[in-house]
Amino acid sequence: MKTLILLFSLILAPASAYTEDFKTKLNLSPDSHKRFKREWIWNQMHIMEEINSPLPHHVGKITSSARKKNAMYVLEGEYANSIFKVREDTGDVYAFERLDREKKSEYNLTAHCIDRTTNKELEPPSTFIIKVYDVNDNVPVFVQKAFNGSVPEMSPVGTSVTKVTAVDADDPTVAGHATVIYQVIQGERYFTVDESGVISTATADLDRETQSTYEIVVKAKDSPGLHGGDSSTATVIITLSDINDNFPTFKQQSFHFKVPENIRVGSEVGRLKVEDIDEPQNRNTKYNFVRGHYRDTFEIIPNAFTNEGIIKPKKPLDYEKIKEYKFDIEATDPTVNMRFFKSGGPKSIAAITIEILDVDEPPIFSQPSYVYKIKENYLPKNPLGTVLAVDPDAAKRKIRYTLRRSSPSGDYVKISNSGDIFISKPLDREASAWHNLTVAAQEIMADNRLSDIESHTQVYIQVLDQNDNAPEFAHPYEPKVCENAAPGKVIIRISATDKDEMLPGVNFKYSLTTEDSNFTLVDNHENTANVTVKYGQFNRERAKIHYLPIIISDSGTPELSSTNTLSISVCKCDEKGEFTFCEEAAKQVGVSIQALVAIFICILTILVITLLIILRKRHKKELTVLRKNVAEIHEQLVTYDEEGGGEMDTTSYDVSVLNSVRKNGMNLETRPCLYAQVQKPTGNGNSGTGEMAIMIEVKKDEADNDGDLLPYDTLHIYGYEGAESIAESLSSLESGSSDSDIDYDFLNDWGPRFKMLAELYGLEPNEDFVY
Repeated sequence: MKTLILLFSLILAPASAYTEDFKTKLNLSPDSHKRFKREWIWNQMHIMEEINSPLPHHVGKITSSARKKNAMYVLEGEYANSIFKVREDTGDVYAFERLDREKKSEYNLTAHCIDRTTNKELEPPSTFIIKVYDVNDNVPVFVQKAFNGSVPEMSPVGTSVTKVTAVDADDPTVAGHATVIYQVIQGERYFTVDESGVISTATADLDRETQSTYEIVVKAKDSPGLHGGDSSTATVIITLSDINDNFPTFKQQSFHFKVPENIRVGSEVGRLKVEDIDEPQNRNTKYNFVRGHYRDTFEIIPNAFTNEGIIKPKKPLDYEKIKEYKFDIEATDPTVNMRFFKSGGPKSIAAITIEILDVDEPPIFSQPSYVYKIKENYLPKNPLGTVLAVDPDAAKRKIRYTLRRSSPSGDYVKISNSGDIFISKPLDREASAWHNLTVAAQEIMADNRLSDIESHTQVYIQVLDQNDNAPEFAHPYEPKVCENAAPGKVIIRISATDKDEMLPGVNFKYSLTTEDSNFTLVDNHENTANVTVKYGQFNRERAKIHYLPIIISDSGTPELSSTNTLSISVCKCDEKGEFTFCEEAAKQVGVSIQALVAIFICILTILVITLLIILRKRHKKELTVLRKNVAEIHEQLVTYDEEGGGEMDTTSYDVSVLNSVRKNGMNLETRPCLYAQVQKPTGNGNSGTGEMAIMIEVKKDEADNDGDLLPYDTLHIYGYEGAESIAESLSSLESGSSDSDIDYDFLNDWGPRFKMLAELYGLEPNEDFVY
């Protein structure tokens, strides 16, 4: 027990207490250990920030159990030998600057104990911390200069708006040093702030329509400290958001509108302007009729963008019936928050007056359409019917009627100025059972002119059927019968049709014109009849086709009938009764009106062409007579130098003599000649006997005796190039003559593209090529 007490005392005792005497008390002999344990001895170091006393400030003392005179203490680490310095001999640590905990709250340093003479470590280095104690020397600062918040108008007291935040740099672990206290110093009547910085409403009557934004000032301060509880401020902008708490009101107590009576249903008559001080999203105005009985005539449609009430007519307006409408309209908003509804308050009601303006309207027919009936083939003396239209305006002008369109088209249906409809010829139901007319009505103005506006109605004329058509075969039958057909054999079943109206109950009767026939009829009592063999054993040698006249009559009034011939072919048949060979019955071919018109046009065309040919020949004959009376014509045949002719044909010939000279005894009779005679020139003997002279003589003679050619006054010679030319003939005009060695008849086999060449060159040997 005594040993434990001494050990505890050793631990708690300072280093200086370890003396030789103390060791003796512990029964520790000097020779019990060869080396003694040494260690650093100091208390934890602290220093207050912002000390007002003069520098330097003593921080603490470092010391070691090594008690030697030559021991030297040295500091290393953060701000060693600048802010913090140590006395080498004593180990006292001093701060040479005032410290700010908010900048740095701890400093880490290392202590060394060195032998001054040997510069060796007497103790291992040791690290320690110098802590800076906090002093309440900082003011709370808001994190931003201004804050924004929003709260619905008319919110209850205590409704949270926004939160503000201020920060104190002092040590929060020290009681009261970092505590922030908030206070509203401007606008405290409307808003409050709690200890956490939450701003709330302080009153319940915040009205956006009265004031939409509030600017308040909040102060932040801490507990009294070094600066005596200084503070900072921030501005808070609070906006009141809108709620639907106001009813709409009319901008004026009455509205007056003027509209024409012909305004279309659904068009705009006018707009009711209201004022709602709420935001647009909280406007939902509805309009109700309060007084007046015209809610079936008008409706009011709210405009979602302008919040106006648009008045529109629900049915046509008529100045002649009602000239003015008066009623009251109430504007309400069913979506207003009922928490702010005040019963018995004033209502927004406006008086509406709509004045109808008179417009010249088109006539109005007494009926939307008219239907009249008439029997076919009947021409009434009196009007078939009458249409009636009146002027809806107060002037009550007279009406003029005009037929605008008829179907089928024709001028046999007419209408008078007074609206009476007449028929100018009997109508045929089989041609058209209905006649549709469009009748226009126009007002007659004061100056007897017709109004520019008109109205229309439809008139339908139904043509009633009369029994005026006899029945006939329903189909073009082509029956056949075997030569050896047995009696009673059914040849064909026939039926009939009638162009008249086929009403239920119509019956057709079939009968033969004579009983002297090898056929008989069997009535099926369903508007059909069977043609059967009466005796049988037909002889194709005597008659290959039998014509059977059949009388078909109807049950109308009067009863009509017609005779229709059935052509029955007698055929050869095999053992099974199947036809093997038949004669084709002669078919009755009818000529339609269209075919007759086409034939007439063809005949007329042929006559016109024939007449033109006759006129052309007569004109040609007159031209021939005219040629005989042509005056004397002279022309000089000039020389030419173009290549291709013979050298001897360049001699010029005088064509001064163009008259035909005829000797009659001693007297000479001169008359105009239709064809030129060429006087051969005089000169050397070769000029009149050359080949060219001979050619001219031949051609002159041909021209004098050809009466079908025109009276050309210049002699043209073709196909002759002269006998004395070295190059012979280069013309292609003789290439198609019969003297050619090439046969061009094969061109006819090359198709239509070579037809022209075949006609030019593929000539028969006996054909002459005329130039």
